[in-house]
Amino acid sequence: MFITFRLYGTLPMSSGRDGRTFVAADRELERAPLGPSWLNHVRVAECVTETIRDGDQVRNLYELAAFVVMPNHVHLLIEPKAHAPKITQYVKRVSARQANALLGSTGHRFWQDESFDRWVRSPKEKTNIIIRYIEFNPVRASLAREPQFFRFSSAYYSNEQRTG
Repeated sequence: MFITFRLYGTLPMSSGRDGRTFVAADRELERAPLGPSWLNHVRVAECVTETIRDGDQVRNLYELAAFVVMPNHVHLLIEPKAHAPKITQYVKRVSARQANALLGSTGHRFWQDESFDRWVRSPKEKTNIIIRYIEFNPVRASLAREPQFFRFSSAYYSNEQRTG
């Protein structure tokens, strides 16, 4: 399952749920981040990253295939072991509580209510399209030269494991 969610107050996703509409909205989030970009704060991005990884390694809610924490949105590619609403609720609730504490804004809305999700249709789509799309998101947004250099992504952790 490919899931995207964004910060509260950022560019609204279009009402269309098709792939082209999603890609257009996502590109807009990369290029012209409107609204908050709390995920630019290193400690906030770290807490979101840790929550995502804990959902896999500690909570066993899913098997994490790829992720990226961008300044105003998050992409996840997972093999769910729980219902999708439980997964997004967990990640959003835990990370919002921690992030708001770090930002000194306890009780404020952090994530937009809706998320975009869709099932992956084939192993080839997962490997050749979606993982690449997720991990190259920071490169397209000029946040890193190469995916493995962006600290808040699966590419970084995969590279870290290879280099020890």
